[in-house]
Amino acid sequence: MTDALGWRRKFGVIAPSTNTIVEPDFYRMAVPGVTSHFSRIHIRDQNMSDDAGMTRLLEQIRAEIGGACARVLTCEPDYMVMGMSAETFWGGIEGNRQFIEQIQQATGLEVATGAEACRRALHLYGAERIGVVTPYQPIGDENVVRFFGELGFEVKNIRGLRCPTAVSIAHVGENDLREALLEVDGDEIDALVQCGTNLSMVRLADEAERWLGKPVIAINAATWWMALRDNGIEDRIEGAGGLLRDH
Repeated sequence: MTDALGWRRKFGVIAPSTNTIVEPDFYRMAVPGVTSHFSRIHIRDQNMSDDAGMTRLLEQIRAEIGGACARVLTCEPDYMVMGMSAETFWGGIEGNRQFIEQIQQATGLEVATGAEACRRALHLYGAERIGVVTPYQPIGDENVVRFFGELGFEVKNIRGLRCPTAVSIAHVGENDLREALLEVDGDEIDALVQCGTNLSMVRLADEAERWLGKPVIAINAATWWMALRDNGIEDRIEGAGGLLRDH
């Protein structure tokens, strides 16, 4: 039987329990016949005020993600979407490959990750030199730079906001994000990338593309774009950036 509301696709989405941005973002970018069903990874210690704290956060995600996958599988989704990004960049290309393989083995389904979505988007735009904004501590930024560098992209500028807790990422406002975008931009920059699914960047990225005159890839929009296009859903969405509007 076909699901009454998810008659085209049902997406199982995995997100940290501390994340308050990715779920409303995905709902705002929804298209008819596609539904998102969230399963939360329990974050017990959300301190990420230093590199050690961020490492502990990733350890919690790795320990809990199997249970989160098992829970969401009970609604019989067609496809998996990662509503978190740090883990998908960790360890470079090989780390992302292993992460995807872990989710595929746990669910038997294909999966969209933020890292892979950004790779596809940057290739689509023909970008080579990029500026990056993250909420991470230096260890997180190092893994982001490693991932893009191994793919052949040059991270010319990166701004890590060093958010002290997982929840506080969602407290970063548009003024701070606008300043961060301008800080990592430049004449030599082909595209800007925002990492961290708990940063609210989708609307601002759409606007920033107009006043910067170049692609601004918000990770939640890119991940949603990858999930839709992987499933043959070509609907165009306004207000979420060029990827979803034009590609």
